[in-house]
Amino acid sequence: MSDDNKVHADLRTSFGKGFARRLRAEGKIPAVIYGHGTEPVHVALPGHQVSLIIRRANALLDLEIEGKGQLTLVKDVQKDPVRQIIEHIDLLVVKKGEKVHVEVPVIVTGESFSGTIVTVDVATVKLEVEATHIPEHVEVSVEGLEEGARITAGDVTLPKGAALLDDADLLLLAVSVPAAEIAEGDEEDAAEAAAEAPAEEAAAE
Repeated sequence: MSDDNKVHADLRTSFGKGFARRLRAEGKIPAVIYGHGTEPVHVALPGHQVSLIIRRANALLDLEIEGKGQLTLVKDVQKDPVRQIIEHIDLLVVKKGEKVHVEVPVIVTGESFSGTIVTVDVATVKLEVEATHIPEHVEVSVEGLEEGARITAGDVTLPKGAALLDDADLLLLAVSVPAAEIAEGDEEDAAEAAAEAPAEEAAAE
């Protein structure tokens, strides 16, 4: 975890939509910290800095609150559905060395065999990892895979220390030939058969 995740947070004692709107007008984001049996702590975060950090999935925030450090994991980001402005963030208290459950994006690399397409069924995998070593993503290669190939969660190479929580048989992606190409191939076969038929009849006579 880098210093880029260090964030100064201000405690807040006022609540309600009106106060939240004023906070956002000041360039801050209202947030709540919870977990480990502690009482929820309400804070205000610097909007621009935090917006950049949480672009990554499962972002960690190393908060400084009144001179004390608190490591937190972003669990939920609530946005205005129209303007996409961040309205509120839920943060989970975590400790160094602690295991957490997260969903990690699956990145597909490589090109499957010519004429095939890759259909992604599930774009994330659930993992148990150390809170301070959450991977940004996992990769699966489809390089050269032919029609009928399937990649399941159990096929994914996991980072050191990570454990798969999903069923190993969970289908992530499959390689197939597009239906349009299959139909085109059938039409070509039919045309060839039709062309050969008169020649076969003539030979029989």
